[in-house]
Amino acid sequence: MQLTSSRLFLRPVEPTDVQRLFAIYGDPATNMFNPAGPFPDLAFAEEVLNRWLAHWQSFPFGNWAICLREQPDEVIGFGGLSVREFAGKPVNNLGYRLAKEAWGKGFATEFARRVIAYGFDECQLPIIDAAVRQDHIASQQVLEKAGLRCYGQVHDVPGAPASLVYELRAQTWRDQGTPK
Repeated sequence: MQLTSSRLFLRPVEPTDVQRLFAIYGDPATNMFNPAGPFPDLAFAEEVLNRWLAHWQSFPFGNWAICLREQPDEVIGFGGLSVREFAGKPVNNLGYRLAKEAWGKGFATEFARRVIAYGFDECQLPIIDAAVRQDHIASQQVLEKAGLRCYGQVHDVPGAPASLVYELRAQTWRDQGTPK
């Protein structure tokens, strides 16, 4: 399922994305708020990518390679919707990670808004959640601009402080209209 927004082209991840996945997720800068730290090696990136590919086989959503519309072969990040558990409760989790050179340009907000619209309009999801570290202010702002609101905390990484948990309900999203 390919998606587009004003500046972005999103395509489901492919096996050939493993090097770029490792380059982004293995970068210490993109993990400064991730207590699990960067991916340790290419083999780990391949395991994660294989899980993402399998997710697409079970659900009409998953992780996309995030590209610029003008450069659809250049991956600037990865993100999507995935079924996860927060404190024993299954959730439709919104997540993303962009290469450092793509930060500060509004791409994360544009991505989140497009994927949320897809999740609610095409997949008929009732709720979309996201977890973010308490000290990751930029990511919290992205979620808020996309319409999500903080409702609590979850211990999602063993041995680390709790993350903030955000959600957006489909009915709220429809009532508010698409956030600008």
